[in-house]
Amino acid sequence: MTNGLRTVAYILLDLTNFLLYIILKPFQIILLLLQVACIQLFHVITMTESSKKRKRSDNDQTSLTVANRGGINANWQRFLASNLIMDKKNEKPAQEVSKDHYTGTFRRSRKKKANNNITSNSVQNNMKTLNITPDSKTEPEVNKTEKKDNNNKTRVTKFVAMDCEMVGIGYNGDDHMLARVSLVNKFGDCIYDKFVKAREEVKDYRTDVSGIRREDLLNGEEFSTVQKEVSELIRGKILVGHSLKNDLSVLFLSHPKRSIRDTSKYKPFRKITKGSTPSLKRLAKEILSIDIQSGEHSSVEDARAAMQLYCTVAKNWEAGLSDKRGHKRLSE
Repeated sequence: MTNGLRTVAYILLDLTNFLLYIILKPFQIILLLLQVACIQLFHVITMTESSKKRKRSDNDQTSLTVANRGGINANWQRFLASNLIMDKKNEKPAQEVSKDHYTGTFRRSRKKKANNNITSNSVQNNMKTLNITPDSKTEPEVNKTEKKDNNNKTRVTKFVAMDCEMVGIGYNGDDHMLARVSLVNKFGDCIYDKFVKAREEVKDYRTDVSGIRREDLLNGEEFSTVQKEVSELIRGKILVGHSLKNDLSVLFLSHPKRSIRDTSKYKPFRKITKGSTPSLKRLAKEILSIDIQSGEHSSVEDARAAMQLYCTVAKNWEAGLSDKRGHKRLSE
């Protein structure tokens, strides 16, 4: 009997559990659904609130910018209305009439003439201090007033100055190869200026000094063309330059010794450095009072400086050469 009662009790307990599960399960599902719905609702509410806040902040910013613009415009209007800005009529201060002020039809030519006189005086003073006798009666040819004819700017004169820029080739880049050549006439006008294509592998472009870059050589002219053109330009001319031996060697050209005027070998110029070879930069500073080669070199600028140096002492230089030649003829 006891075993039967136990089994009946177990059966009743299982039935009650099953009934409770059936009754409570829908409630659990309903609770879960309610929970999910509440969470979704909460998210929607928070999103709407944040969007409203953003709209408010944007409106505040626009109103602030509008207010700032309005304030700036108002301040600008006050500034314009005030007497801080003077009329153009009242701006003209009383100018004193100076000696350097030129008026009239020929004011440009007179002004240019005055500037040339100032530069020539400074050059003469520098040469006096260095005990170099300048040419008497004549001023430096470079400082003379050029003719108005445009053909003179490219005209090849009897005297031609040349300068070359080189790049480094060879094992350590110590050997020289022509990269750029420039020629100027007696008046300082550039008559030839070309970059030259590389014939060998360039080890050092020497850009800090030469001013040459890779693209310059890529767009350059063939060496044979440049050599031919330069040879034709200097043939029968007096060639002026500084250390012309180096320039002619990279061009693989020669020039008659009697037709060369090398400023690095002129004895009165060598007195400045007490007998040693002076640099072109030093000569330009000491004699011409101009600064060159302060950064990357320009072969056109160097050629002009060499020509200007020659022109300052051209008469004495040529007189000295004629005396030497006369002495040689007598001794022969």
